[in-house]
Amino acid sequence: MRYVVLAVAAVLIAVRVWRRRRRSPGVRVRPRSRLRWDLGGVVGLVAEREIRERFRSRVFKVGTAVILIVVAAGVVVPALRHGHRAHERVGVVGALSGPLRTSLVSAGSAVGVQLTLVPEASVASADADLEAASIDVAIVDARRLIVDRALPAGDTSGSALVARAISGAVSLQGGLEAAGIPPSRAAALAHPPPLPVTSLQPARSNGTARITALYGLILLYVLLSQYGTWIMMGVAEEKASRVVEVLLSTLRPPQLLAGKVIGIGTLALAQAVTIVAVAFALAAAVGSDLVRGAAPGELLAILAWLVLGYSFYCWVYAAGGALADRQEHVQTLAFPLQVPILFGYITSLTALGSSNPSTFIHVLGYLPPTAPFAMSVLVADGAATWWSFALSAALTVAATAGIARLAAGVYARAVLRTGRRVRVREVLFRPPA
Repeated sequence: MRYVVLAVAAVLIAVRVWRRRRRSPGVRVRPRSRLRWDLGGVVGLVAEREIRERFRSRVFKVGTAVILIVVAAGVVVPALRHGHRAHERVGVVGALSGPLRTSLVSAGSAVGVQLTLVPEASVASADADLEAASIDVAIVDARRLIVDRALPAGDTSGSALVARAISGAVSLQGGLEAAGIPPSRAAALAHPPPLPVTSLQPARSNGTARITALYGLILLYVLLSQYGTWIMMGVAEEKASRVVEVLLSTLRPPQLLAGKVIGIGTLALAQAVTIVAVAFALAAAVGSDLVRGAAPGELLAILAWLVLGYSFYCWVYAAGGALADRQEHVQTLAFPLQVPILFGYITSLTALGSSNPSTFIHVLGYLPPTAPFAMSVLVADGAATWWSFALSAALTVAATAGIARLAAGVYARAVLRTGRRVRVREVLFRPPA
């Protein structure tokens, strides 16, 4: 929670500094009434139009449905599998002592399998049941095990794990009993209490935070890629159909661009909140441990970085859409813009499996293109302090302000140029036409 509060504070401070610079001597400031009219009137109308058009589109409805289905499967399926434990039937030829039976049950639980002991009249009967798949393994006089098919050395299937666990339990218990150790003492030796584990420093991360971070990284990648592409396609479509010429007859380019990114950004945040809400509702309904134990701080950090990441990338995608002349150019321009997102996602996903993030991940956590992914991993691993989180958020906000200014200039210079794809160098430093 403190990371999110610090991120919000950093954003508010950056906005305050920007407003003071706008009011400094020598800088022309528009009247306050005009500024309110822009934000609450024209920009708001453009944002409302984007929300309405995107929300009604089939792409949004189908995409949202697919994401919700995937999230539902990720929450419900593991819970159902957890509720139905694997079951193995063990044929027993001869007598088994009470401690040995207890050891067999414990061995099955250790590999996540419920064992049922089935008495067999003879070895021939056990062989017949093995061939008929009525039992999975047979124990003969607590001295040897029989399986239907030989187990390769590297086999890690459930049946192989059960056979090895039973073999070890029978061998250990049989050895203790053969040594003349009383059954109660043999059971205590076969199942000693675990040693206490102490540490010099507290744990830096936990499994719950890692699971939350895993889901969060996937959510960040999908939404940033999806909504960034939507902005690019929307700008390119308006340019190709000449609708932008009509809009710019009454709007200034920054107003149109701001309304577009705000509208789509609002829809992106609403979709993310809906996905999280559905996941939590399903988790509560089916008793899933995947989301029910989600770390609140990590979850809020993911949502904060979704806002910051979208704020950074939306301007880049909008400028890229202004450079395209037809919809066919969108995919060509979208790929290089998705490379930083894909790189940050894959690198952070790999680092999530390590308990000690590398220096490279720490560096990526301060670079605005990869900070949404890398800093989420650092928070999950407990490797991010309050000041590092705040510094990363402040750097992203500052970079977003610069990117927005540059993208608005590119958009104003390129959006009215039709007939061919516009090169970046043609509009990067030239005044608007």
